[in-house]
Amino acid sequence: MKLNRNYLNLEESYLFSTVARKVSAFSAAHPEAKILRMGIGDVTLPLAPAVISAMQAAVAEMGKKETFRGYGPEQGYDFLRESIRGYYGRRGVDLDADEIFVSDGAKSDLGNILDIFDRDNTVLIPDPVYPVYVDTNIMAGRQIVFAEANADNGFLPLPDAGVQADIIYICSPNNPTGAAYSVEQLRAWVDYARARGAVILYDAAYECFVEGQGLARSIYETEGAKECAIEFCSFSKTAGFTGTRCGYTVVPKALRREGVSLNKLWLRRQTTKFNGVPYIVQRGAAAVFTEEGEKQIRENLSVYRRNAKRLCDCMDALGIFYTGGKNSPYVWFRCPGFSDSWQFFDYLLEKANVVGTPGCGFGKNGQGFFRLTAFGSEETTQEATERIKNLWKA
Repeated sequence: MKLNRNYLNLEESYLFSTVARKVSAFSAAHPEAKILRMGIGDVTLPLAPAVISAMQAAVAEMGKKETFRGYGPEQGYDFLRESIRGYYGRRGVDLDADEIFVSDGAKSDLGNILDIFDRDNTVLIPDPVYPVYVDTNIMAGRQIVFAEANADNGFLPLPDAGVQADIIYICSPNNPTGAAYSVEQLRAWVDYARARGAVILYDAAYECFVEGQGLARSIYETEGAKECAIEFCSFSKTAGFTGTRCGYTVVPKALRREGVSLNKLWLRRQTTKFNGVPYIVQRGAAAVFTEEGEKQIRENLSVYRRNAKRLCDCMDALGIFYTGGKNSPYVWFRCPGFSDSWQFFDYLLEKANVVGTPGCGFGKNGQGFFRLTAFGSEETTQEATERIKNLWKA
């Protein structure tokens, strides 16, 4: 028996586990402190009424012999795939239903998709970025190179002709920086991938926050993307499904490598290793894209957008450089007076009792930066911004 020793190359503690441990220790030492948690990107508003109604109806179906359902299709029920297809169609992106695969979330698929790729591929990952991209490839023992994202390029790196990569990760709007690519900028990545026979893994988990003109919500808005890109999305941020778990991955049938359809490979992988998302959850997810559901979802998203604006206004008032906030639920800012992100984390926790996420946990280019989330309540966000402003005014 031999272990996968690549796991030993991982950092000992996941970023958010370290944050939780530090907050727990501070809370134990200062039980009187009212800690405002704005670190982890978890939603705080309840599921939309349309979603709840659909799930309740599905529960009732499961209680009757005539409408009870057992195992469902691993790739998702047709009613949900068609619902997702319609959502893309209303945004001008034409997909076939069998190009859409329903899952329990984008995080799972972003790791599991690597099953269809050989270990001997070079992976290009922006720095800083969501740690799962890096960790899942370290687990597989792949070679990783980094695209330098920094303040000079607005944390939106473009292809380097001197770098050869086989698998390319793009997250837009980005987690943690909140920066969002335009359709024109994505065209550069699509051209790069097609020229090299590479595959782009495009994480669109935060696409619902994009409002800026010319910015992309799907990579398939870019000509040629179906020949080189797989898109991942989730109901977690769109509709508050972080605890309900549902997402989807789009693998176009036009995407082929070495004469093989990646759509067919992913279908084979999913039908072998995945039993599908529960029927009740899928009914709730389908309700998200009804007329009533979309209206209710927009109301929830407007709360998070107001929170993001409060954070941006706070940074503007203090003269702090930041990205995100306008097309993203995250505000990514330079730590004022600190070059070390963890030192700033400790300072903000101790002096203002506000929890955020140290930028260095997302990569070396995150050192000296910090992330705050707009997913808290309006009351929490308002109080946190006041504490931060008062801290620096003092």
